[in-house]
Amino acid sequence: MRIINLLINWKIPAQANWLLPTLARLLFAAILLIYFWKSALTKVGDGIFGFLSPSPGAYAQIFPSASAAVGYDPSQLGIFHWIVAMAGMYAEFILPLLILVGLFARLAALGMIGFVIVQSVVDIFGHGLDDKSIGGWFDRWPDAIIWDQRALWTFLLIVTIVKGAGPVSLDNLLSKRLGFHGK
Repeated sequence: MRIINLLINWKIPAQANWLLPTLARLLFAAILLIYFWKSALTKVGDGIFGFLSPSPGAYAQIFPSASAAVGYDPSQLGIFHWIVAMAGMYAEFILPLLILVGLFARLAALGMIGFVIVQSVVDIFGHGLDDKSIGGWFDRWPDAIIWDQRALWTFLLIVTIVKGAGPVSLDNLLSKRLGFHGK
């Protein structure tokens, strides 16, 4: 009976509170950082000022139907398309970097959740993913791109929102420097 009671009421010592947020950020970096950066690189336009002009591929990824309708010529798309393509490109570079270094990590994680939701909607409706790729929860298949994988991505980000960036982060360093630590 004592063993069952210990197992049920087991508590993690307060000194171990660093573990969950640190592991969440580490896993995000190990699994998703390069994925998002490589995706962002496909959106950068040509030349030294490519960061100011998204590539045609950026529009095709974000607005597949609209891009196809204009023969994949971004000059025929409007300012709205340019703003969204630029925001998507910068978000894929900046938000994962902020999570990696733990700077404004809660806000960056919230932004990444929004990004993943938009990415998923575009994949489902814009790129026409099939039912197996979309998947569903509580089925026997754990490998669906949308419901299974992206739910786990989002969970890592939710941990960061709830627990913060942890002690090995710029957020922690800033809070100590600015006198917010422990208040």
